Amino acid sequence: MQHDSRVVAVANLREFFRDSLEEAMCNQQVAAAADTSHYIVNLLTLFARADELYRDDAGPGIKPLAFMLTDALEASTAYERDRALRRLGDVSLFMAGFFAHSFARRLVDIDYYISMGGNAYAHLSDLRRGGAETSAWEVFEELAAKFQRFVDVLNEVSEMSRDNKDADVLRLFEIWMRTGSPRAAAHLRKLGIEPSLYSVSLQTQ
Repeated sequence: MQHDSRVVAVANLREFFRDSLEEAMCNQQVAAAADTSHYIVNLLTLFARADELYRDDAGPGIKPLAFMLTDALEASTAYERDRALRRLGDVSLFMAGFFAHSFARRLVDIDYYISMGGNAYAHLSDLRRGGAETSAWEVFEELAAKFQRFVDVLNEVSEMSRDNKDADVLRLFEIWMRTGSPRAAAHLRKLGIEPSLYSVSLQTQ
């Protein structure tokens, strides 16, 4: 599989993401093919550069996910379609993984990013299936199938890079309610809260 040539290999940062990803996947018992793990490390290394994350064809900033999907649907070539779908999946995964707690103050929440990103990777996998690069569609297929789990893994990688002393219990509970995140549920249980005891009453309100 040919990986994105725009990735700049900064040794210490790349090693940090590789080691942190391996540790988080081990802690959460998430398995992934070597090519998929390599893709995620490449993605984290690339988006660690703000100019790569906040770049857009129309100017600086992150284009809304719905606009990225429109770009894919209205693309005039297969290359442009695949590029738009990949950007949609990559941005969704990174944002949901590293900025989950910031969605509490936005119109759309983390479940929207998970849905859009997972569907983008799934569609990309279907389009690439049977092509010359066999491992390419397999990577996107695994990213789609385990998108929620990879978001949880990146949540932990994000926490490894900062001193996270204050647990936002309500936000953890909201993430669990919206996505069923095993990691959010595990954190709540560590704090003495069993989320399943409250799921029925909250969902019916």
